Amino acid sequence: MLIREAKEKKSLTWEQIAAHVGRSPVYITSACLGENSLNSEDAAKLGALLDLGPDIVSLLQSSSKKGLRSQDIPKDPLLYRFHEINLVYGDTLKELIHEKFGDGIMSAIDFTMEVEKVEDPKGDRVKVTMCGKFLPYKKW
Repeated sequence: MLIREAKEKKSLTWEQIAAHVGRSPVYITSACLGENSLNSEDAAKLGALLDLGPDIVSLLQSSSKKGLRSQDIPKDPLLYRFHEINLVYGDTLKELIHEKFGDGIMSAIDFTMEVEKVEDPKGDRVKVTMCGKFLPYKKW
């Protein structure tokens, strides 16, 4: 992918790129991977930073097709762990969310996510925080 190559060529991290654009590292990374889109100003900032051509800057602004790379069972070990977490704890999350909020879902549109490194003498830990608006099911 051209954006990854440009990122590596400039020795930048996703956090550095996100700081330059003024957005969340999770959001910028997902946009660069084709899962979200950027407005013209953010796309221009990213394009200037990574020396991307106008065609890529324009593509970053187009409507994304979310989840197209989805697989029934992810092959990548890290992605599989998130799949496994959902298999083991998905029903638990659903029960707890319904108990606290009622019948509905957590938005993946009105949503933020953060990934943090938590240092631990027994081995560093990954902390993922997801925050989505609760959307109750409409009754009619």
